[in-house]
Order: sequence, then structure tokens, then C-alpha cells
Amino acid sequence: MKLQINDQTVDVTSDPDTPLLWVIRDELGMTGTKFGCGIAQCGACSVMLGDQVVRSCVTPLSSVGDAKITTIEAVENDPVGKTVVEKWIAHQVPQCGYCQSGQVVAATALLKENPNPSEAEIEAAMINLCRCGTYNAISDAMNDLAGRGAKAGEETL
Repeated sequence: MKLQINDQTVDVTSDPDTPLLWVIRDELGMTGTKFGCGIAQCGACSVMLGDQVVRSCVTPLSSVGDAKITTIEAVENDPVGKTVVEKWIAHQVPQCGYCQSGQVVAATALLKENPNPSEAEIEAAMINLCRCGTYNAISDAMNDLAGRGAKAGEETL
């Protein structure tokens, strides 16, 4: 099967019911996309399939078709993704960093769809879990990206 991943066409040999996460990590060797819960709850495995965020741990290879896949390894190739990463650094979002690839992918997808999301839209889209509790820093970075500036100290996520 051929996949369109990070602006490249690659051949994969995994079984069609293999979760996309394991194709990305094990067959293609891209380890930025993380395994977290395995049941699509935490979001550490988030990738973009076209313009939509999907949980790759429960997305079978057979459902991908010819859709363009974007992982954290290529998110900065997009101007929106690059800006997200810059704001993540400026607002010192990561702590342990384990969930951050999924967080950055989710933020990039939202901002590509809507460059100026409301706080409610941010809250609805940024649902990935963070064991370190960086939600306030994520909120600050997202509000900054949405053009409202950071709202330091306010708990919005």
C-alpha cells in the first residue's frame, strides 16, 4: 500500500487493520507520534489526516486511503505549524513533552481551519490530555496565536 505522509509517497507492507500509529512508528521509524492510551482518549498519537486531527492509535491503515498524513516530524514545514511551535517555545508549554507532539498537531489543525478561534473553539479543539498539567500554558499560547495575546493566570482549558 502507498501512503502520502509528510509530503512523501511511501510504500508500507503492514496489514490493513494495523493502527496507523504502529505503521508510522514501527514500519516508517518516525517516533515523534506517541503511544499514550491506545483507546483514542489522550491524543498523544494525534496526526493530521487531510485537515482533520485523528487518533492514529485507533485509525486502521485501511481507512487512510490516499489522504495526506502529517505527523509532528513535518508540522513545521507548514507556516502555521512553524508558528505554533514558536509560540509553544515562547510560552514554555512543554514540561515532560510526551503529549506535546499531539498538542502541536491539534493546535496546527485548528489554526489552519480557523486562524482566529474563539476561546470556546480553542477549548473544544484542544482536548488532548497532559499529565504535567500544562493547560494554562497551552491556553496562553493558543490565545496568543489567535491574536488575543496570552491570558496568563487564567484557567481556560
